[in-house]
Amino acid sequence: MRLGKRAYSLLVFLGVAILGGILAAGFVVPVVSMVSTTGRDAALSLDALPAELKTPDQSERSKVVMADGSLLTYFYNENRVYEPLANIAPIMQEAQVAIEDHRFFEHGAIDLQGTLRALVSTSQGVTQGGSSITQQYVRLVLIETAEANNDAEARAAATENTLARKIRELRFAIALEKEYPKEQILERYLNISYYGDGAYGVEAAARHYFGVSAKDLNLAQSAMLAGLVRNPVTTNPVKYPQVAIERRNNVIDRMVELGKVTKEEGEAAKAEPFDQDKVTENKLDCGNARFPFICDYAKRVLLSDQSSDLGATPEEREYRLYRGGLTIQLTVDPKIQKQSEKTIASYIDPRDPVVSVITMLEPSTGNIVAMAQSRPKMGDNKENDGKDKWRGETYYNYAVSHAMGGADGFQGGSTFKAFVAAAALENDMGAYGKYNAKRVMTLDGPFKSCEGSFMLDKPWKVTNASPSGVMDMFAGVKGSVNTYFAQLIQAVGGCEAVKMADKLGLEIGLPKEDFPDVLSYDSIPSFTLGTIEVPPLSLVEAYATFANRGIHCEPVIVSSISTRQGVALKVPDADCQRVISKDVADAINKIFQGPYNGGTATPAKISGVQMAGKTGTVPDNKAVWTVGYTSGIAAAAVMSFDNDPRFAKFWKERNGRFLNGAYLKYSEHYVYGRSGSEAGGRLLKPALSYAIDHLEDYDDSRFKEPPASILKGEWISVPSCSGMGVGTCKSKLREAGFTYFTDEVSSDAEKGTIVGTSPSGKAPKLSTIAIEISKGPKKGSEAWCKLDGNAGKAECVKYLPAPTCGENEILVPDPPPGYCLPVTDPGQGGRGRGNGNG
Repeated sequence: MRLGKRAYSLLVFLGVAILGGILAAGFVVPVVSMVSTTGRDAALSLDALPAELKTPDQSERSKVVMADGSLLTYFYNENRVYEPLANIAPIMQEAQVAIEDHRFFEHGAIDLQGTLRALVSTSQGVTQGGSSITQQYVRLVLIETAEANNDAEARAAATENTLARKIRELRFAIALEKEYPKEQILERYLNISYYGDGAYGVEAAARHYFGVSAKDLNLAQSAMLAGLVRNPVTTNPVKYPQVAIERRNNVIDRMVELGKVTKEEGEAAKAEPFDQDKVTENKLDCGNARFPFICDYAKRVLLSDQSSDLGATPEEREYRLYRGGLTIQLTVDPKIQKQSEKTIASYIDPRDPVVSVITMLEPSTGNIVAMAQSRPKMGDNKENDGKDKWRGETYYNYAVSHAMGGADGFQGGSTFKAFVAAAALENDMGAYGKYNAKRVMTLDGPFKSCEGSFMLDKPWKVTNASPSGVMDMFAGVKGSVNTYFAQLIQAVGGCEAVKMADKLGLEIGLPKEDFPDVLSYDSIPSFTLGTIEVPPLSLVEAYATFANRGIHCEPVIVSSISTRQGVALKVPDADCQRVISKDVADAINKIFQGPYNGGTATPAKISGVQMAGKTGTVPDNKAVWTVGYTSGIAAAAVMSFDNDPRFAKFWKERNGRFLNGAYLKYSEHYVYGRSGSEAGGRLLKPALSYAIDHLEDYDDSRFKEPPASILKGEWISVPSCSGMGVGTCKSKLREAGFTYFTDEVSSDAEKGTIVGTSPSGKAPKLSTIAIEISKGPKKGSEAWCKLDGNAGKAECVKYLPAPTCGENEILVPDPPPGYCLPVTDPGQGGRGRGNGNG
């Protein structure tokens, strides 16, 4: 129903009165009954308005780049890149003003004609355009502020269809134009406006729709963007290209009408098609990043209390990350990361029931160089209809702990032997003390935890899959000899071993109630064989401490953070601190070159590169490792069976053989669970070789030679157990600081008696001493025959003394003990001795 002429005049009069009141005093008293409620709302709104306008910084997307500056992703609530007016094409500015407020530079804060028309329509409950660009900007600021504060009430107030809202916007517009020139208001408007399809601000929109910067927009592009602001959803050119083109042409016609462009220029612009191929995908968060798990790990670090400069709480840090316009540079080299992913992909398909990870970091800085895995895509393997389809996607970052987005981790296998060796060296045990590392040994104690000495409830049977025999630490490491390291952890103690691992940086993948951290494994002697699950990044971090000569650095993935104004913010610190002496680290670096020089890691050796490290194989070939490091980089490769329930049947049919001889359907080859040749030769070697060749500022210095004293250790006297019983001998050894085990040996001594110790004389401090107990003399031996009751046995006749023969007798030795044979008289026909002349 149309208003009568008198009613319309009355409303115009009221509008003028309202505007005059705003301009003069900031309030108005409603005196007519246009709509009584509306009048009251208007009066209350005016009373509550602040005297000055406050405008917040606009939300701007944060950019994450790799070590070389290439883009990884954006974090944003609103995809916006703020640009000054000088960086926005003049034709874009003209197009926006022409279609939204063509008299913008001529009128004040309010376009009276448009505003009065809008007021009348609003009083009837109908939203009507006509607001000036300044008023529109005010409204957008109010909405932006409400959303930034997560204030639903304020957002409702900013979008309500009431006269109160219009008046509030008018007051803000007046204050704004007193504070800022028109050009600055237009700049802010162009940067805050929503242009559809996730693009906020003209710069983001130009890049998204056309692949150009706002400063390079042409007439057709500018007109299309300008036309989107009023209805960005329904005129979205990606979804509704024909509607968008029609709207664009309307803008061009308006510009021709206003004399901003010629008719010929307008017709040429309208003839340009919209090229969908130039539309760029919005990179948001980590799902669309080219390295999603690098992105996810970085995001978790940025939201953690490590990044306190971004805010005091996770909520504050998230707000800053998604709205603060930050530039965040990571440490990961994209070339090395890509090559590591390619190396894994060439051997393990993401769809196969095997998981593989390669992780690298820089020892001197803690900078993460690469963190690749066999399933590089983040996803839930679901189709659009919600049905599962296995594509080898995952949400797990297998390189890191559960707390940082990882899974359970992987058992470390023999890679843990380095921690026990380092603990022994730190406790002056040296590297030359020898153990009789038999092929199979059964140990029950005593062992040492942080609470004291203890015996195992059940004997621990340890078997070698490698050389056996008497050996020192060099040989034990080179051959990865289990029974050597079982004795070594018994000697040095589980407490010292886990403390060493902890300060080097090792952490468990998924804490458990009884085992919340590495230190809780001090009473588990099999720690030396790596029976606990750890994330690969943590294991590399620990070995990197050796490479860095005893200085531990926390892993770092963020190298710099700067604000939109270029101010540098504090990044998470590597907190590099010395945790072991240079001497101990140098000794480990020397000893652990053995696996790469003829030992178990030889297939992973890079020609011409001095390397140290260790291999590891988990029982039943469930997982295999190779860790390798130089002075300049530390790395690890692991290949493990996947315990995901979807693969349960596959592994059950393997009958406990796991990786040993498993055929991988999608990879189209067998795997054999060999630490040196597969984890080392096929995975670690090519990836690490590439990294060494391409890492910027790579440190290629050689390991330092350790002092002889650290390798020798402290040697102390071994108590003599001569004439003692076994119990007394054990007590003497324990008092001297040694651990011990009994070893039955063949001896002429009576069975059960102590015949000596091995070693005797002196031995390395805290080493293990074998108490040698006689098994008794060998049956049939002289000593056995001399024992009571054995002299008359047939086996012992040979040990009886030979008879003494007379002058005319000769001794015949066979059969033992011999007999005397009389000499025959020559004169009786026997053959005489003759005198030589006959």
